[in-house]
Amino acid sequence: MLVHPVAVPGSGTRSWTVLGDDDVPVVPVDRFLAYLTDIGRSPNTVKAYAHDLKNYWEFITFRGLDWREARLEDIGEFVAWLQLPPAGRSGEVAVLPAAAAEVSASTVNRKLAAVSAFYAHQARSGAGVSDLLAAWRMGSRGGWKPFLHHVSKGKPYRGRAISLRVPKKLPRILTVAEMQAILDACTRLRDRFFFAVLHESGCRAGEALGLRHEDIAAAECEITIVPRENANGARAKSGGRTVPVGPGLIRLYADYLHAEYGGLDSSYVFVNLFAGPRGHAWSYPAVYDLVLRLRAKTGIDFDPHWFRHSLATRMLRDGVPVEVVSKVLGHSSVAITSAVYGHLTAEDARRALEAAGWFSATGSEVTW
Repeated sequence: MLVHPVAVPGSGTRSWTVLGDDDVPVVPVDRFLAYLTDIGRSPNTVKAYAHDLKNYWEFITFRGLDWREARLEDIGEFVAWLQLPPAGRSGEVAVLPAAAAEVSASTVNRKLAAVSAFYAHQARSGAGVSDLLAAWRMGSRGGWKPFLHHVSKGKPYRGRAISLRVPKKLPRILTVAEMQAILDACTRLRDRFFFAVLHESGCRAGEALGLRHEDIAAAECEITIVPRENANGARAKSGGRTVPVGPGLIRLYADYLHAEYGGLDSSYVFVNLFAGPRGHAWSYPAVYDLVLRLRAKTGIDFDPHWFRHSLATRMLRDGVPVEVVSKVLGHSSVAITSAVYGHLTAEDARRALEAAGWFSATGSEVTW
């Protein structure tokens, strides 16, 4: 089986499909992926769903299962199958119980989420699929309601019946020295300005790549993230927002326009300048090629998303209210910000308490 890119007729939008061993699209998967594209999911999201459903289709084909008749027990076997090495999945070799899992728990959960979304879509479309796999059933007033709806008092429940426990990972952040080393390793103003934007605004790499000149208000020292279709495939993951930045970043922007951008006729801020096609919007692959070169040059094994984590961590440690941090990052709720950056609680509580004299001899009302 193969995941293959497709262009949506009439719009040129890039999407993905799954081809069977006969090189023909797997119809139910193809329709689901087309639906995701139609509702505006990013090509990268659709591609990830395609790979996850490809794995699921390989599993049910190997087991000789009908996708409409799959049961909860089959999903459990799918989880076990995912963790086998390729030779074990095909049945060529027996795998010892002590062997390390082929994929992580978080990867398994991501694939389960794709399978769950696929079956929920099929159920809403009227396909006869198992109620255990489709998380929703038709409510009395026509709305989709979950199993045990009466227990949740009408609140939407989107949990899956199966998921693996994933160890909580702390966000990776860069020290001030590491950030400076990365910026100083950039030999071009465009590259330096790109990472400076990530560092100063906390925007995602895709949001930066989608910036247009009209999104940078120099006089107000503001950058606006605008959800839109971009020629380079860059996407704003969350809704639009305006982020305040410092005058130093605006000066760097001006230097970049004067020294490198010149008279190029493009609305995009980040464009190809040193490789063809000159003037076209800078792309994800080009950014990650730069990241690989900077990793080798600095010895820092970083990712562009670490700049976003570093900004959020720095703001919270400096006492910026979490609701402000949430707005800057573009999170849909403060709860998401608190969940992602909860690692600050224990680390910084002692610092705050010590600053308040809580642990000093004079700050205690009793003695031990």
